[in-house]
Amino acid sequence: MSIVLVMNEFYQRSFLIFAAAILGFAVWQVLTPFWGALAWSICLAVLLAPLHARLTQRCGDRPALSAALLTLLTPLVIFAPLALIGGRFISEARMLIDKIQHGPWRIDGSLMERIDQYPVIGPLAHRLLELFDLEPQQLQSHLVDIGQALLRFAADFGGSVVIGAVNTTVAFMLMLFLLFFMLRDGDYMLQRLMNLIPIEQVRRDELRKLIANTTRAVVFGSGVTAIVQGVLTSIGFLATGLPSPIVFGVIAALFSLLPAGGTAFVWIPATLALAGMGRTGAATFMLVWGLIISISDNFLRPLLVSAQAHVSTLAVFVGVIGGATAFGGVGLIIGPVLLTVVSALLRFFEEKSG
Repeated sequence: MSIVLVMNEFYQRSFLIFAAAILGFAVWQVLTPFWGALAWSICLAVLLAPLHARLTQRCGDRPALSAALLTLLTPLVIFAPLALIGGRFISEARMLIDKIQHGPWRIDGSLMERIDQYPVIGPLAHRLLELFDLEPQQLQSHLVDIGQALLRFAADFGGSVVIGAVNTTVAFMLMLFLLFFMLRDGDYMLQRLMNLIPIEQVRRDELRKLIANTTRAVVFGSGVTAIVQGVLTSIGFLATGLPSPIVFGVIAALFSLLPAGGTAFVWIPATLALAGMGRTGAATFMLVWGLIISISDNFLRPLLVSAQAHVSTLAVFVGVIGGATAFGGVGLIIGPVLLTVVSALLRFFEEKSG
């Protein structure tokens, strides 16, 4: 009889494991087209959770009404400014490409003659030619090849932006649809998932709070810092008369997420370009302004992060780069949160086993 019971128990467990694997794979396949929109809706729901709780009370304890209001306001408050900046970015990027193709910095057969007109860049170019034992025609040929390759890449990128805009619009509408349900039912769904973790209820509550605080810390720490540094970079370009301030401001904001270098990859070349054109005063201003932008990261990011949660700097940097590589834009948030949650789970299990 005992053997029969053991076999029945083995069969039941095997069937449950097999069924869970099959159903899990099927659910994964069904949700694959929606992962991006789903991830963004979850991140926004976590960020809006405190506001949703207060608004639910104001609406007479009706979470559905609160979720609907926040879902309708999200495009106006968050994405309308991004859409305006995105449109301006595309416009300035096209103008920048046109200037490169037809302006005084165009890369063609007359490049070396135009370089000689600048008081700093001209002598420097001739010194480099002497140092590497190159003929002016050879350097010019290499620069023309590089310039043509960059322009082809820019043209391809412009085409992909148009195609991607349609996909982005569809994903955006889907994200808003999912955001409503994440706001309305998110607490219940998260609690169901937490119950599956084999740890004490106190630890589950700590983990739940950690996920929310880490998400807000990453957004306010890395996100707000990137926006501030991008805006400051655009101001520097406007003040010195450099072209496409929005384009380079967005690029600086993206570079600010890197663990080393950051916005220096934008303002140092700008400083050198100004110096090469003989604009010493503007180059000095850009150098000082760039140092202020880079130094601001050292106190602005920790201040914003610590206001929400204690998150490891290593987890933020590695998570941002790895998350963006693995999951795209939303990975900037998912990466650090994932590493922080894994670290917390390992600590819980270690304390339990000890």
